[in-house]
This record gives sequence, C-alpha cells and structure tokens, in this order.
Amino acid sequence: MSGRRISYLVSRFPTSSETFIVREMNAVSDRHGDLEIGLMSLFPSPSSFLHPSAERWMEVLVRPTAAQSAFACVAWMLRRPIASSRAVGAVIAGAWRSPRTMGRSLVTLPLAAAHARRIQREDGIDHIHAHFAAYPTLAAWLIRRLTGIPYSFTAHAYDIFLDQSLLALKLDEAEFAVTISEYNRRFLSGYQASPPTPIEVIHCGIDPLMYECTRRAIPSDGPVTAACVATLEEKKGHAVLLAALASSPRLDRMELELVGDGPLRADLERQAAALGLSGRVRFRGSLTEAEVAEVLARAHIFVLPSIIAPDGQMEGLPVALMEALASGLTAVSTRQSGIPELIRDGETGYLAEPGDPNDLARALERALTGDIDPAKGRALVEEEFDIRSTADRMYELLTA
Repeated sequence: MSGRRISYLVSRFPTSSETFIVREMNAVSDRHGDLEIGLMSLFPSPSSFLHPSAERWMEVLVRPTAAQSAFACVAWMLRRPIASSRAVGAVIAGAWRSPRTMGRSLVTLPLAAAHARRIQREDGIDHIHAHFAAYPTLAAWLIRRLTGIPYSFTAHAYDIFLDQSLLALKLDEAEFAVTISEYNRRFLSGYQASPPTPIEVIHCGIDPLMYECTRRAIPSDGPVTAACVATLEEKKGHAVLLAALASSPRLDRMELELVGDGPLRADLERQAAALGLSGRVRFRGSLTEAEVAEVLARAHIFVLPSIIAPDGQMEGLPVALMEALASGLTAVSTRQSGIPELIRDGETGYLAEPGDPNDLARALERALTGDIDPAKGRALVEEEFDIRSTADRMYELLTA
C-alpha cells in the first residue's frame, strides 16, 4: 500500500540491549521505500551508547516532555472526557491487583496522551506498532482509544511472562499481535477474546551474510574459547555459567569472553575472582555488531545459560543464539521458553536444564567432544531467522 505512514513505539531509545528492534526497522525501511516510518518513545534512554545502525532513527525520534504530557491530559479530558475517563478506569480495573503495574501504567498514560495529541495535530499516522507488550503497547492502546488509530504489537519475553494484568485488554483491541516464538504464541493464546486477535510468529531476524559460517575445530590441547553475548542481568544466567566453569576439571582449559554490560557486572567480577576464574574470564562490555561478529569469529563455542529469574523474568528467543549458529559455532543453552525451537539438542547445539550448573557443565563438556555440523544451524537461521524474510512479513502485516 503506497504512501502508508506508520510509527514504531518503544519504551526507550536508544537501548543497547534492543538492537533487534533497530534491525527490524532498518530492514523494513530499506526494503520497502513506499512505507514511511516514524519512531516514538516514552522514557529517557538509560544509556548513551548508540549503535551506528540506530543513528538514522535519532532524526525522527519523538519523546514528549513532562509539560507536554500534563497539557495533553488536560486537553483530552476537555475534548473527550468520556473516552479519557473510561480509558483510565479500564487501566485501574485491570491493574489494581499489581501496585507496580498500576503505578507505571498511570505514568505511561500522560505520555501516551501527548503522543496522541501530536499525532492528531501533525503526523497523520495510519498505524502504530509497539515493541514489547507492556507499556509501549499500553500507550498504543490509549492512542487508539483517543484517536481511533489502529495498533499492533510485538511481544517478547518479560512483557508477557512477568505480569499479565492488562494483557487481555491490549490483545483484544489490537489489529494483530506478533511474537517471537511458538512458545510465546501458545502463551498469548490463553488471553485471547472471541473473536481472537490474530497472533503471528515472526522471529527477531538477523542478517546471516554478516557472519561467516566456519567449522570450529576444538583444539586437542591448549585453550578453548567460549563466548557469551548477553546483558549482565539475572535471567541470562551468568552466575550459573561461572559456577559450571569452576565445577568441572574437564573445563579447566576453557576461557570465557563475556560481551555485554549490565547491573550484575561488579557481582559477576567478584564471583569470578572468588572461584579463581579471573584469569580465564574476560568482561568485554558493550560492543558494536561488527565487534560482536569479530568475537564470534575467534570463539570455538557459544554459551547462553538462560534461567528464570526469581522475579519471573526469562528469555524469549535470544538473538545472540541466532548469531552464533550463523557463525558456525556450537551453541550451548538451556531448555527454556522458545530456545529449543532454535537450539535442537544434539543437532544444532546442546541444552541443559536452566539454573543447574552441573548439567550446564555436562553440556559444555559435550560441546568439547561433540561433532555438531555447523551447516545445520546455519541452514535453520537462513530458513527461519533471516531479517529479509522477517522484515518482508512484517511489512505485509503493517500494510494489509
């Protein structure tokens, strides 16, 4: 549909851990020039780190100020008092059992009201697509209530697993929903109304051409490099990985490169030192996509020991595992959420039980001695996770 205007809506931009959103926007924009794409955010970015691929979106990014949000609330209450009151009432009725969700939702509504006012006065947006089913989708929902502009959303992981207070409401009024795995689709289907909102599985894609697929021969002697690319937060399971590395004499020659930053870095550095691993574990911090590709090119094994955190947070289907398979790496991960859809035990990698350092150590030992054919993992990524095909499917949905 030529001339259509849509806008993505996210919580914060830029965010170094959400490059998959940028990758999708870039691919849809580059491959479908007839679609004009804008970008809205709700809150200030927590990081000054900006991937080069995200720079183009800073020019169109719109985030309302506190003053604009306050004014918009008053303006909408005067202009559409019934719709505004009913929207606030629906949020309170749906979220009152969760004070945390209630508080954040009530903070989100004025920001959404500001976006709605600007869109109606200036933008002429035809459709809004929110990434993450929590507060960005709540904002898109309110914009629809106030302006009639339809919305859709992509659900990932924490946004549906941690708190489902308003999930049915947001799903019911969406034009369609997208999620990143069959596991998630089955979960979301339990919150569908009748008639059900269409739910599509569109994986977070990568560009396989960025990664050279080469078989990594595990050296019979000398160090073996394992890479882990993940934000340093509890659900990624780094603490379990360090414990596994220290628990098995068969892993004594394994060296670990941890790519990513996050709130647990200091704790993990202390844990590595306490376990006597400081000389074998290197904390690399945040890297660009090109730098990550270089790390993967040097590694023999990729490991992502995802767990369910005590607060309920867990993975969806990590992009880092796609990058590993595209590079020809033997991948080690856990039987959690959608991960087994990509890491098929004994075929494209090895799986352990989440949170079990001994089982993770056994999976790493299997990776040292196993014979995974890298072509199988690469073929799976090219078939189901190529950003070109996933972007084309997203375009079809956005312009239907």
